[in-house]
Amino acid sequence: MLKNRLAKYSLILASGSPRRQQFFKDLDLDFEIRLKEIEEIYPPELKGEAITNYLAQLKASAFEGELKENEILITSDTIVWHNNKALGKPKDKENAFAILKSLSNATHEVITSVCFKTKEKSEVISEITKVTFNPLTDQAIEYYLEHYQPYDKAGAYGIQEWIGFIGVAKVEGSYTNVMGMPTDKVFDYLTNLEN
Repeated sequence: MLKNRLAKYSLILASGSPRRQQFFKDLDLDFEIRLKEIEEIYPPELKGEAITNYLAQLKASAFEGELKENEILITSDTIVWHNNKALGKPKDKENAFAILKSLSNATHEVITSVCFKTKEKSEVISEITKVTFNPLTDQAIEYYLEHYQPYDKAGAYGIQEWIGFIGVAKVEGSYTNVMGMPTDKVFDYLTNLEN
């Protein structure tokens, strides 16, 4: 369906995330992966979605001057926003434990921004999902960290994993956004491209 509409475009996903790559496969899209190392540093005054907007655009700007006429580059960034600060990927086990302890019995936001860049322009969309955790025992956190090692995930958890099954009480908004890509919004954006 969407694949036919996009026949004249080449989609490039600039993400090493296995989950984002799987979403594109599950949306039945043809795409290639192009990666560049980016230092993900943002101005300290930015808050919430301004951070993910900035980082998604930063990742896209690394490809400036390289895109061909029919190529659409897609970059993305996700953070967990809690107590007025951004929780990125944990530095180590101790940090991951502290992050999960802070999310226990509380509601946080998962914010993802997606940048679509062509030769001519770039546009950013973003999505915010509220996630409420049940109280998590220290033993449950330890078990999760030991068995799942979520050190590559913003907020130190994957909602699609064990901790999501036992710990998440409520999700308000896009579920796939919590996994790193608001697939419904990406689908809508690509569907509505000028042909």
